[in-house]
Amino acid sequence: MGSKALQMLIVPLASMLLLLGSTSAQLSVGYYSKTCPNAEDIVRKEMIQILAKAPSLAAPFLRMHFHDCFVRGCDGSVLLDSTSGTKAEKDAKPNLTLRGFGSVERVKAKLEKACPNTVSCADVLALMARDSVWLSKGPTWPVWLGRKDGRISIANETKQLPPPKANLTQLIQMFGVKGLDLKDLVVLSGAHTIGTSHCSSISDRLYNFTGLDNLSDVDPFLERQYLDKLRSKCSPTDNTTLIEMDPGSFKTFDSSYYKLVANRRSAFHSDWALLTDSFTRAYVLKHANGFESEFFQDFAESMIKMGNVEVLTGSQGEIRKKCSVVN
Repeated sequence: MGSKALQMLIVPLASMLLLLGSTSAQLSVGYYSKTCPNAEDIVRKEMIQILAKAPSLAAPFLRMHFHDCFVRGCDGSVLLDSTSGTKAEKDAKPNLTLRGFGSVERVKAKLEKACPNTVSCADVLALMARDSVWLSKGPTWPVWLGRKDGRISIANETKQLPPPKANLTQLIQMFGVKGLDLKDLVVLSGAHTIGTSHCSSISDRLYNFTGLDNLSDVDPFLERQYLDKLRSKCSPTDNTTLIEMDPGSFKTFDSSYYKLVANRRSAFHSDWALLTDSFTRAYVLKHANGFESEFFQDFAESMIKMGNVEVLTGSQGEIRKKCSVVN
């Protein structure tokens, strides 16, 4: 593991305690040490196999955890299927492109076999997100565990998810209501270093930026050659083509995202928005020129913080047997 020494960033215990609020007081590192001591090893083993066959799933697992935590907190509600009376989060427009639900059920089934009715789906997703980053050559971090699964999932509540078209004011507000600050915003945006996006998420920057709906109505903040490259791949009505978020290294978790943002070659308007504030701009420019170990440490800390947003503990939720349905 020598070549990955930089990735094995351990956030000091004192720092983690400061990151965690009172709502997550019942979470702990090693929560399953007595009830399911091999839980994290089981998840890691499955993740190695899953990503060996489908490495492009790393970013979707990370994104799924993010989408889970921003709606009702990190309670596994994004995993629930719709019912006859309720349209669930996973069927809302922002989540229609989420992938990997079957893999989550696969990991959960392994845990159920080893330790029935013990490990929550919310915890499974938090662990899978952590391992996705580490297996993509990024940092690792201790995951605080003990979340319970929620019983409610409502599609309309996905309005809380930051959209790719958001400006910085909107992003600050959406992160702020979850207890995440400006640094968390610019650091967690760095997750866009891995994965892909659909052309439909950026088409307005390419063809209809101000509503004029003509070929010259483009986002002036997109670097021209990058704009031309995106246009060569994405037609105005393309809903299926995928583009790499970090062209050339979209399967490797690194700090190159910030170089793309600094050079106006990032896909989302919300990425470019990081250049409109003095603090986030300074962070982008600094990490566009290196300091990857610092970004890794920051990312680990912000992921711990996000993973403890509005969690359910104790008797507040349940341990689902299957992640897609309540017990």
